[in-house]
Amino acid sequence: MDVRAILKKKGDRVVTINPEATIGETAQVLKREGIGALVVSDDSGAILGIVSERDIVGGLGDPKRRAGLLEAQVSALMTRDVVTCSPADQVQKCMLLMTEHHIRHLPVTQDGAMVGVVSIGDIVKSRLEELESEAGFLRDMIAS
Repeated sequence: MDVRAILKKKGDRVVTINPEATIGETAQVLKREGIGALVVSDDSGAILGIVSERDIVGGLGDPKRRAGLLEAQVSALMTRDVVTCSPADQVQKCMLLMTEHHIRHLPVTQDGAMVGVVSIGDIVKSRLEELESEAGFLRDMIAS
């Protein structure tokens, strides 16, 4: 299965936040949307970074950064070197990228434009569906 198939099922909506937004605003958007990460983008739509719940918790866990963190800008905590994938990438490649880079979200880009985001949950769900389908095929084959 490829990323395109995942996006077809889940949709291509991407929730973004401006780099000047505060960490407090970011936490509110994450909670409201029920998601674990936001792509940091400006008005041009360029990917400037990604900020996740993990980044916020890491900031709060650091005594040097804790004071005033909620008023700090997203740009202070975001990951700037964003790993991306393409709609044509296979699930196995995404799993490898996520494992190698210790990340849980991959923005999906095509021709320089963002066309979606896949999470580790999306990847695991699609892989389980593949395995269940293969197991069903094998059961049917053995039964006949």
